Amino acid sequence: MRKVALVTGSASGIGAATARRLAADGMTVAVHSRSSRDAGVALASELGGSYHQADLADDAAASALVPSVLAEHGRLDVLVNNAGISWPVPHADLDGLTADDWRRLLDVNLIAPWLLCTAALPALRASGGSIVNVTSHAGVRPKGSSVAYAASKAALNHVTKLLAAALGPSVRVNAVAPGLVDTPLTAPWTAAQELWKSSSPMGRAAQPADVADLISAVVHNSYLTGEVILLDGGLNLR
Repeated sequence: MRKVALVTGSASGIGAATARRLAADGMTVAVHSRSSRDAGVALASELGGSYHQADLADDAAASALVPSVLAEHGRLDVLVNNAGISWPVPHADLDGLTADDWRRLLDVNLIAPWLLCTAALPALRASGGSIVNVTSHAGVRPKGSSVAYAASKAALNHVTKLLAAALGPSVRVNAVAPGLVDTPLTAPWTAAQELWKSSSPMGRAAQPADVADLISAVVHNSYLTGEVILLDGGLNLR
């Protein structure tokens, strides 16, 4: 029986590249998005998987996503918590984030992955499965993004390690922490693009496929757990 992977936020960008890579690895992929229904349905059709729509800022919707996938496919082997939001304020603007902004960002970037992990645990234990949380370079190095975004990703990195310690050996839990990734969302960030080109040893931002390749490797390594793996083109060395 084919393994089943749920990739949240997979209608575009890193999530879509990851869905395609895991499908190429032989998995059935459940595609998810909050609002990009047409793109999500098209990708699911392309990959022979299923499409699931849910606003992960809503606790009930987040908790219902895994049961929806199980109802469709009968099993779950891989959960990739990729969906996340940043905030459109200058990185150094400490006055630009309200309490409601913080709550929305934490709901999507931290609480939703937790709800998905806990909902998926029985199925993942049964399959000997794997969780991969997509976090950020900003959650490892305290610079390069808004305070709330970086804090949410740092917290998810720590949750990754705590879950790995609690769930081994039946379920492996790891995080992939990309730096700047070249997507439509980041295309306007010209200053950040130039920084990556001039400062990182690789001389460029990552492509979504670079992140997807690493996620695939993490999923398939049966001994790897509790790790937060930076993928920043070596920028951390500078």
